[in-house]
Amino acid sequence: MYKLESPEDEVLQEDLEKVAKSEVPFSDLNGKTVFVTGATGLIGSQVVKAILCSNRLNGTDISVIACVRNKAKAETVFESVLSDEHFSIYEGDINAAISYEGKVDYIIHGASATSSKYFVSNPVETIHTAIDGTTNVMEFAKKKHVESVVYLSSLEVYGTPAENQEMITEKDYGYIEPLSTRSSYSEGKRMVECLCVSYGEEYKVPVKIARLSQTFGAGVDYSDGRVFAEFARCAIEKKDIVLHTTGKTVRSYCYTADAVKALLFILLKGQNGEAYNVTNMKTAISIYDMGQLVCDTFSDSEIKVKVEIPEDISSFGYNPEMIIRLDSSKLEKLGWNAEVDLSEMFKRLVKSMSK
Repeated sequence: MYKLESPEDEVLQEDLEKVAKSEVPFSDLNGKTVFVTGATGLIGSQVVKAILCSNRLNGTDISVIACVRNKAKAETVFESVLSDEHFSIYEGDINAAISYEGKVDYIIHGASATSSKYFVSNPVETIHTAIDGTTNVMEFAKKKHVESVVYLSSLEVYGTPAENQEMITEKDYGYIEPLSTRSSYSEGKRMVECLCVSYGEEYKVPVKIARLSQTFGAGVDYSDGRVFAEFARCAIEKKDIVLHTTGKTVRSYCYTADAVKALLFILLKGQNGEAYNVTNMKTAISIYDMGQLVCDTFSDSEIKVKVEIPEDISSFGYNPEMIIRLDSSKLEKLGWNAEVDLSEMFKRLVKSMSK
């Protein structure tokens, strides 16, 4: 008997069912096995659950393996589906060779460091996890002769764009300071993208790259340290939003469920050796204005935005101030479209985190 994938979070459950009933061609995965690294993370966990949700709602027969470092944590994240015959856990650090012996047809590689403070405090580990971990995933993909791999990259590969750059396509690159430890993440992502296409060229590994904008929505942990979670907590706890910069950086964003659909589209329809921006092009906004949007959206909280810049701002791991609007037209040509706007993202985030 199938069970709901996230019964503890009704907002997330709605998202998973919407993905399962979307235009994603889940039938192409019928009888296949999908291996997901970083499976306890925000996006990885929702990829796993969306596939299982498709089995329940669409009658598909897709097996999914959650590759995790911590089995106990995974058993908590996937508590409701542990008895599902289509689901299994592989415990292992991707910094070591992957020793799973069963059949694998597809890989979604999402394991990565994600905290800006960690990039600064542990730059060596950030780089090694990116390069060594992905090497192990590529070797595993080569050994298994998989049909497709998606690597989860980041908008940070674009660095600081030129001031007059309106929209950033997959061919536009800015400047990254290689002598900054904060660049351990950005430079690591760039190097790994090159590593992926090199495995494609030399060993015919069918790999695609997803360059995600900052992604959030239902399912974010209440203690998450990223800016969107901090803004949502302020709305919930009725505390003013305090910025440690002037908040002039402009970025575009993507809702988690939209990103999950994007990854599956890229996995099944993307071109080998190609990168795809994953973003909602209508969401580009400055950090300060996004804080103001949250104040306006949750006006009952009676909160406001304050700017308080600390003396030692470098320890926070913030990126340089920039304007970066991603262009997702290339991905849209595969049949994908972003559906959830920024205000709705925060409404669903707050409702989910309030649980």
